[in-house]
Amino acid sequence: MQMLPAGRDGVLVQVADAAEAVALARFARAAQVQAVEVVPGAETVLFDGVGDRSALEGLLARWSPEAAETVGPLVELSTSYDGADLDAVADLWGTDVAGVVARHSGIEFVSAFCGFAPGFAYLSGLPEHLAVPRRDTPRTRVPAGSVALAGAWCGVYPGASPGGWQLLGTTDAGLWDETRDEPALLAPGTRVRFVPR
Repeated sequence: MQMLPAGRDGVLVQVADAAEAVALARFARAAQVQAVEVVPGAETVLFDGVGDRSALEGLLARWSPEAAETVGPLVELSTSYDGADLDAVADLWGTDVAGVVARHSGIEFVSAFCGFAPGFAYLSGLPEHLAVPRRDTPRTRVPAGSVALAGAWCGVYPGASPGGWQLLGTTDAGLWDETRDEPALLAPGTRVRFVPR
């Protein structure tokens, strides 16, 4: 774990991977870290608005990746596997469409971090041997609710937007709602399963 200054009162902590970032962020929040924001990333956690850097260092010294608790709530997303890139992913995985559905729906993903758009969660858990490339030519409009893959990440587009990920299907889940206590349905640490319908 490496700590780097980030702006006037921020600290960026580098960790090994997304799972450690989620675990560290959960630990820090549970310990009531004195920071305005705790934001996990792919291999980092940003602590912004840190009033006492030495207190943060002391807290982080008590954290151990081996003992980290990463189990968050489970959200099941009812999914129609009707995506435009389903056949292409099947070819990349050396299987058929039914094989893609079985593999994808058999994985318990974990929301590692959010970004790109409100409610868009980068979901980890896809094995590296199933990683897929982004499309050569991004689409100008990906429909809201599209379930997609890029690299070893899975994600669901919360609203219509451009995008270059491989589209597997669609879900009707409301990913972002400012009226909820936690606006993001798939906040970091949330476990996610896609349920075929």
